[in-house]
Order: sequence, then structure tokens, then C-alpha cells
Amino acid sequence: MNKLSECIINKNSSYKPVWFMRQAGRYLSEFREIRKNNQNFIKLCLNTKLTTEITLQPLNRFDLDAAIIFSDILMIPYGLGQSVEFKKGEGPLLGNLDLDEIINTNKTKFIKKINPVYEAISNVKRKIKNKSIIGFAGAPWTLLVYILNKKSPKKDFDFSKINKDKSLVNKLLKKLEEMICLHIEKQIQAGADVIQIFDSWAGLLPKNELDKYCYAPTQRIINQLRSKGVPIICFPKGIGKNYQDFCSAVKPHCISIDYETDPEWAKQNLKGIPIQGGLDPKVLLKSHENIKTEVENYLNVFSDYPYIFNLGHGVLPETKPETINYVTNLVKNRK
Repeated sequence: MNKLSECIINKNSSYKPVWFMRQAGRYLSEFREIRKNNQNFIKLCLNTKLTTEITLQPLNRFDLDAAIIFSDILMIPYGLGQSVEFKKGEGPLLGNLDLDEIINTNKTKFIKKINPVYEAISNVKRKIKNKSIIGFAGAPWTLLVYILNKKSPKKDFDFSKINKDKSLVNKLLKKLEEMICLHIEKQIQAGADVIQIFDSWAGLLPKNELDKYCYAPTQRIINQLRSKGVPIICFPKGIGKNYQDFCSAVKPHCISIDYETDPEWAKQNLKGIPIQGGLDPKVLLKSHENIKTEVENYLNVFSDYPYIFNLGHGVLPETKPETINYVTNLVKNRK
């Protein structure tokens, strides 16, 4: 069993595995070189050769414990027939909703459309030893937001608009749960030995809607996948102290905390569940002295607790690769 799985499944607290969300990405010059020649992001995610190469780039540089497949949570809306493009400075832009096409997309058609993702996982599996391969998917709520909002909700979001057509929402949530399970199953079959579910926009939900849109759908997905024997990390970003209710309801194998969550609070209140992450990505833009203080704070808090070192969100594009190496070594050389 590799170090990441051992930490999660056996709740081993003696070794702190380390990997970074968005560890393959814009802060690496070798990634920028590939991206320069591949402007269409979805096509890049469907290029098995290049996604394999990109996934391995951070492992070629740093002593990380896991590779996370280079892909995107919006591969699911794409697989369901909604157009997805990425515009510089704007982020993802999704096409008009064709409910009939989404509802009528069968499993065979969906798998065929995004099969290169699974092929890339198999490629990575053949190339690395003694490291985890992390597959991932967006959670139903976050994908629902993108499908209906048709862009990032960061600047423009109205919950009442999303929630007004309850029949539509329920149909979409049901279909999304089905396809998220399928997408995760295919990643596991291809060689992923850990899965992360990103609920990036969970923090947009009113507290009284968290159970319907965040907890219950994620719980059903995890329950359906438990028999696969692969640990699932959940990352319901931005829900504050509702992390406690999330863990009680969903019972994930591991919980990833964001940078607004106090690590001491998490340790005291999420008892028994391995914890991942938390460090603010902006810390990595500071001096080595400041970085060391912040990193050691997390390692001290979780010294006797099953903990995976990671950030509370993705690596920022302006991060220096040398900093990722510095932090990785801080964690690895910790006595």
C-alpha cells in the first residue's frame, strides 16, 4: 500500500504524505510551453499523450507522494453534451443547456467522449511506482452551478435563480450523480487508487440548503462507490464550521480543509477522519522564513493525527517551482 492510502485507510499518523492541488499547471515552465501550443483546453485534456506528460511533470521535479491526473471537473458537462470552452481572463464558459441531450446521454456515449482521460490514468499508472494516482470529479452541486450559470459564479451568482425550477434541478442532480459515479468508477478501473471530489462552490449554499445540495448527493455517491475499496477525499470548500455536519452526514474517508478553516478546530471537531490540506496558497508567495513558520504550524497541529500535507486550494500561477520543492522537503525532512 502506498503512503497516501496508508494514511487514509490505516489512519497512519507517523508519516505525512504530501501533494498539491494544481501541482501540474501554470507555475511550471514546461506546462506553459505545452499550453502555448495547445490553446483549446478541453482538447488538451483529451490528448492522452500530453495529459500523461503534464501529470508527470511535478513528479519529475519534486519528491511528491501522489500524481493527480491532469483533467478538469467540467469534463462531465462536456461528456453530457454541453459545450465547454476556457477564455483567458474569464475562466470556463458553457453553452446553452439542452436538457434532453443531457438526460438522454447514455453511459456508452459519455465514456466514448471522455475516454482519453481514462487512458491517461492507465499510462501514468505504468510509469510511476510506489506513488498514488489520484482521480477526481466535481461534486453534483458544483457541476450544477456551472451547467446552469454557464460560467464561474465568482462574480455573478444568485441562488434563487438556480433553485427556481425544482423539477429541472432534481433531474440534473440525478443525472449528475449517475455520471459522477460512472466517471469515478472508470478512473478506478484505469488505475486511480485515491479519488477526490471537489465541491468548489459549496460555500455559496445557504446553510439550510447544504443537506439537499451538498451532503446528501455526495453521501449517495460515496455509498455507491464504497465497495470499490478506494478511499475518497472530499473537499467541500468554503462551508466553514459546517465541515463538522458534512463529515457526520457524508462520512468521507478523508476530508480536505480550506485555508479559512482553523487546523486546531478541524483536529478537535473532525475526530477520527484523516485530514488533508489547509495552507493558504498565498503563503507560498512569501519568504522562506514565513513559509516555514506556516508549514510547521500545520505539521505541529497534526503531529499525532493522520494528515496529508496540501494547500487549502490550488497552487497559484505566480508560485515559484523552487518554493514547491522547498515545502515538499520541509514536510519530508520533518523528524
